[in-house]
Amino acid sequence: MNQGIAPKLITPGVISDRVGAPIHRVLHILSTRDHIRPSAYAGNVRLYDSDAVAEVRHELNAIDARRQIRGGCA
Repeated sequence: MNQGIAPKLITPGVISDRVGAPIHRVLHILSTRDHIRPSAYAGNVRLYDSDAVAEVRHELNAIDARRQIRGGCA
């Protein structure tokens, strides 16, 4: 069906734009969560599929929720 159509892969910077979070927070999630893995590499650049956006968004929301429970500030 979709033969010959390459999946669209995105960089951590694009993930940052899509989830509306600073790049340093996205990079932290990507480097500390083993279940979010790059789909490909272009030289030293890690490329992720669209599922990674949802996973990063989930992890950021979980961190923010834990901070609110503890009474921390963002």
